[in-house]
Amino acid sequence: MLTTPRAVLVAALTLSAWCALGCRESERKAVGPITLATTTSMQDSGMLDALLPKFQAETEINVRVVAVGSGQAMEIGRRGDADVLITHSPLAERTFIEEGAGVDYQSVLYNEFVLVGPPDDPARVVGAKSAAEAFGDVAEREQTFISRGDDSGTHQKELAIWKLAGIEPEGEWYLEGGVGMAQALRMADEKDAYVLTDRGTFLAIKDELQLKILFQGDPNLRNVYSVIIVNPERHPGVNVEAARKFAHFLRSSTAKKVISEFGVEKFGQPLFHPTE
Repeated sequence: MLTTPRAVLVAALTLSAWCALGCRESERKAVGPITLATTTSMQDSGMLDALLPKFQAETEINVRVVAVGSGQAMEIGRRGDADVLITHSPLAERTFIEEGAGVDYQSVLYNEFVLVGPPDDPARVVGAKSAAEAFGDVAEREQTFISRGDDSGTHQKELAIWKLAGIEPEGEWYLEGGVGMAQALRMADEKDAYVLTDRGTFLAIKDELQLKILFQGDPNLRNVYSVIIVNPERHPGVNVEAARKFAHFLRSSTAKKVISEFGVEKFGQPLFHPTE
């Protein structure tokens, strides 16, 4: 009968225990917590509160959220201080991808931007034929307009509409807040001002506000949100496996169902729609 020398057996057991610990550590790294840098509208609308518990229940991966404007989210990604992003600024996103800062770029959901303002509509934007015309009415009558002023996707869309209108907004009527979407809406409410907002955030807090939707429906106001994984070749610390699981989840049937139903019970309509 063959016997195993005690020293060899101890060494084997020690190696086995070390491998098990190492495997668990490796697995923990692959599925451990991730940092999501995302837009304030995803946070302020409550969409993340609906999505993240489902993802965490399926994967046991915790998600740390940093809610800022899209531009700031991409800067966080460029520094390697996040694993994955959700943004809604298509031109900036394409630049981010082209410069090699991100990978696996996919659209995941959308809603639309709307122009909201005081119920009596002193700029008379109701009936405008386009967003550019509505913005022109605000500028012509010098009615107070709140700009996010934070390089967010909403801010970039606002600037694009001013450009379409051929207007360089300036003067006492044009105020740059440098704040998130919910804060910008509250500021506009306090000042009886106009502001461009995503529909989701507005509906989520509209009961706190006197503001009303005064212009909507222009195809230029479509608001698409995309997921981007921070390039692990540029930042080796990126938890790419867990980030990919999150990106995959956002495109899953589970997430699409959550997105499609979010807001229906409370508002009678979804706040967002999943992309195909």
